Amino acid sequence: MTKPNRSRISRRELLKSVSMTPAIGALTSTAMADDRDDVIARAGSSLIREENAKPGSRDWQLTRVRLDSRDGVRASKIEGYCSRQSVAAGESIDIMVSTDPAQAYVIEIFRTGYYGGRGARLMTKLGPFDGSVQPVPEAGDKRIRECQWTPSVTLTIPDDWPSGVYLGRLSTLTDSTGFGYWQNYVVFIVRDDRPADILLQCSDNTWQAYNQWPDRDSVYTHPKGNQGPWADVSFDRPYGMYPQIFENPQTIGSGEWLCFEYPLAYWLEKHGYDVTYCSNSDMLTPDRGLTCKTFISNGHDEYWDIRQYNSVVKLRDEGVSLLFLSGNSVCWVSPFRGSMDGRANRILFRGGPYGGEYKWAELREQQHGPFPHRGPDEGYLMGSRNVDPVNGGGDWVCALPDHWIFEGTGMKQGEAIPGLIGWEYHGDPPRDIPGLQVVGKGTALQGGVNPQAWTSTVYPGPKGNFVFNASTIWWCQDLASPPGHWIPWSHWSRPHGPDDRVQQITHNLLRRAINPVA
Repeated sequence: MTKPNRSRISRRELLKSVSMTPAIGALTSTAMADDRDDVIARAGSSLIREENAKPGSRDWQLTRVRLDSRDGVRASKIEGYCSRQSVAAGESIDIMVSTDPAQAYVIEIFRTGYYGGRGARLMTKLGPFDGSVQPVPEAGDKRIRECQWTPSVTLTIPDDWPSGVYLGRLSTLTDSTGFGYWQNYVVFIVRDDRPADILLQCSDNTWQAYNQWPDRDSVYTHPKGNQGPWADVSFDRPYGMYPQIFENPQTIGSGEWLCFEYPLAYWLEKHGYDVTYCSNSDMLTPDRGLTCKTFISNGHDEYWDIRQYNSVVKLRDEGVSLLFLSGNSVCWVSPFRGSMDGRANRILFRGGPYGGEYKWAELREQQHGPFPHRGPDEGYLMGSRNVDPVNGGGDWVCALPDHWIFEGTGMKQGEAIPGLIGWEYHGDPPRDIPGLQVVGKGTALQGGVNPQAWTSTVYPGPKGNFVFNASTIWWCQDLASPPGHWIPWSHWSRPHGPDDRVQQITHNLLRRAINPVA
């Protein structure tokens, strides 16, 4: 008889395990924290504090950028990509670069963080190199654009480079007019395997799903329509400028990191939290997360391979707290496959909806199917689900002011944090998760007109841990507004930037996750 896969817990098993724990609202508070610089989470390693004591760079952003056309996303004066989503110290990563016209260039590698408010530190400078025009691949099956560029440099990650999100700034030295310094980014994650308080997962599957490089080539731009299972996308291509919400030149080459995720990393490192980083592809097994106390889904985390889902279920069941500081998360099953040359996890597509037999999964199937895959109901993991419409804007409204997440905020019933809901969110929580509490709820307006209810939830895990769902892509917008970051807007609504209530709620969540109440 085959043994059951314990990482794929059934809903019945979840309800049974959760029912044996006290309701999380009854738990007593841990020590309070506020947003002062001298309040630092010192439970874990000092690595992040020591790293951020090093001098940051005054010049790490893109200064001179040029798209090929005003309505395009490509900046072919200089552009590039990396051979892997993530890499560990001691391992090597190839950086592929194309310059048009052929010209010399340099690469500066920066680690993003706090660094006294400067936001990044220069780690090394590579080059100069002689650039060349590398070919744009023809659209393949399912309109995939998979580059096979010659590596420009192979970088071995030094042992003293800590985990984080790294940007390689590409800068030309001359062009045909004699003016130089057209710029672009490449982005990669340095991971590690050390025990840490917080594992921050980057949403790079979603960055790639929306990437339209070179010419409207994403999972949303297939001639058959923008929601079906028709398009493959490859990580073996540059990131074009992000095509939604706003025209932000800092997104050229950097995916969605700087616009939707970086403020959380900046804020965590400012306060000395013991954080380490991973890509979506690093969560295909639960091993990395099981060495940490807290797992965070950040920003716009829409596309998950089913193995990611099973891994995060395993984390929860083993006592890791989960913070979904994100919106539209765990929405589409996005299976990985290898690249043309056999590197694992370099191609994905929209395989099918999460939701199981839930009504919105059925609706997605009817509207956009047939899909070859179907995922379980994400509500039983996140505590709240994707809904239709899933996009809009609104205020984040306190629904349970006596809950411990609000301690030290002074928030009252019905008090609103302006514009924090957007541009995609969660709602309609499962009614049969024991101990689940709705801590925030309200209405978002799609297009400023069409209403949809959203809900933010907390429920207890089986081992003193918990699961929090912020129900918005924009949560980190109210934590910090670091250099290189623009506050986004959509659906005639926008967050307002750093808010001490959001900061305090996040401190409360992290302190409880790092030091669970018995």
